[in-house]
Amino acid sequence: MMRFVHLIVVAALVAAAVDVYEIKFESTVQAERVAKLSAEIRRERDAIAALRAEWAQLDNPARIQALAQRHLALKPFDPAQIGQIEHLPERPPMPVAPPPDAIATIIDALEAEFPTGSPVGPRPAAARATR
Repeated sequence: MMRFVHLIVVAALVAAAVDVYEIKFESTVQAERVAKLSAEIRRERDAIAALRAEWAQLDNPARIQALAQRHLALKPFDPAQIGQIEHLPERPPMPVAPPPDAIATIIDALEAEFPTGSPVGPRPAAARATR
């Protein structure tokens, strides 16, 4: 009987040792993964910092001004270019009634010919005209 208890205890110790080894191995793998992710995050942050520095250099107003003077044929603003309100043309008059909608007329004719059985019934003429 004592031998049987000893075998059970030894088997439990071996199982516990295997379980501890598996946990240690998984934690080592996870630690390596965390280290790789940290290095990747650090590289991405460095790349972002470099891109921000490049953007700041490209977005420099003095640089843009120099490029505009070199590549664009711009002239100084002349106050005579400003117009007066009196010189603007009159607004064209609004049409009295919009032209009839041919598609709406066809749909209304079809609705009158083939009623849908809607409990609301046919629409009033004013609602049809506002489409």
